[in-house]
Amino acid sequence: MSTEKLDWGQISAFSEPKLSPGFTLWHDFMRWQRELNARLRPLELTQPQFAVLAVCAWLSREGHEVTQYAIVDFLGMDRMHISQIASRLEQNGLIERKMATTDIRAKHVKLTEKGQKLLAQAMPIVEEFDRAFFS
Repeated sequence: MSTEKLDWGQISAFSEPKLSPGFTLWHDFMRWQRELNARLRPLELTQPQFAVLAVCAWLSREGHEVTQYAIVDFLGMDRMHISQIASRLEQNGLIERKMATTDIRAKHVKLTEKGQKLLAQAMPIVEEFDRAFFS
């Protein structure tokens, strides 16, 4: 193992992590998510689960069928992560997933009545938290 120390002046333009915009964004996001998760915990939801429910509702607001891929695309999250979240939401009776008839790889996602009621409870909590956090 090398005992040489890194020369931070050569490898980084920043004298400390807090001066890096990327670190600051990541740090603030993690704090936002942690605090929002605490507010959603009584509803037995996490921030990513809320995001999937909200996007599913948003994309289907005009009666269009929503695919799991459309949710992935809208959120910009990893396909497998969304699949795991959707599986949990389905187990909890918050969404239904059905195979598309035109593409066997696609799954249509729909909020159940229970999912709609939970989203109606969660949305004001999230919006109030966002107003306070970002003000």
